[in-house]
Amino acid sequence: MIRLFVPHALAPDAGIALDEAQSRYLAAVMRQEVGDAVRVFNGRDGEWHAVLADVGKRSVRLHVQTCERPQTLGPDLDLVIALVKRGRLETIVEKAAELGCARIRPVITARTNADHTKVARLQAIAVEASEQTGRLDVPQVLEPVKLEAMLKTWDDRRLLFCDEAGDALPVLEVLRSEPAGPWAILIGPEGGFSPAEREALRAKPYAVPANLGPRILRADTAAISALTLWQAALGDWNPSRHVELS
Repeated sequence: MIRLFVPHALAPDAGIALDEAQSRYLAAVMRQEVGDAVRVFNGRDGEWHAVLADVGKRSVRLHVQTCERPQTLGPDLDLVIALVKRGRLETIVEKAAELGCARIRPVITARTNADHTKVARLQAIAVEASEQTGRLDVPQVLEPVKLEAMLKTWDDRRLLFCDEAGDALPVLEVLRSEPAGPWAILIGPEGGFSPAEREALRAKPYAVPANLGPRILRADTAAISALTLWQAALGDWNPSRHVELS
């Protein structure tokens, strides 16, 4: 069943005009016709069964019928990722969406080897991954900010600081003693954090240093590994400890 993320409110008998890209995808790529069924979700109203009511090459209109799944939200988990080269960053965003991340927050560090990115492109990747993976919401991709600036406005959210250069304990050992709730995972650039950044992070009361094993991982591998281990320990892979958003 084709799933589409739409910005529109969803309710019985609602009519939805899809944008040109989605219309072209249904009509030209998937060759859908009037009466064919799709599923739609908007991150607020659950997942709905809809049928194609009108089909043109650049314009498709849907007729929303019934709610198939009520809205649920995953864990309140941010991925804070130092900017890396485009291909790897796009992979990170895709996998973060598949793994249930709520927000993706690119940051610029002292050793960042890329200082800009197309957030709209990354958001589109997050949407597509969410459509394919069956989740009922889409992670938000924020504009890049400097790591120092982000830390100045940080709230009380716990921050899993993946520190490959220090004496931190293994991540699973660390997470076993930590509470569920709002968290963020911080992954550094290919060159690692600078000594000043590491010192500043370790001084924060909300930062939880941990290491990801004996090998130095690329940023995309580190992000996927950390998200997977966090989900298994505190997220919705472990229902006994997972706390859903209300």
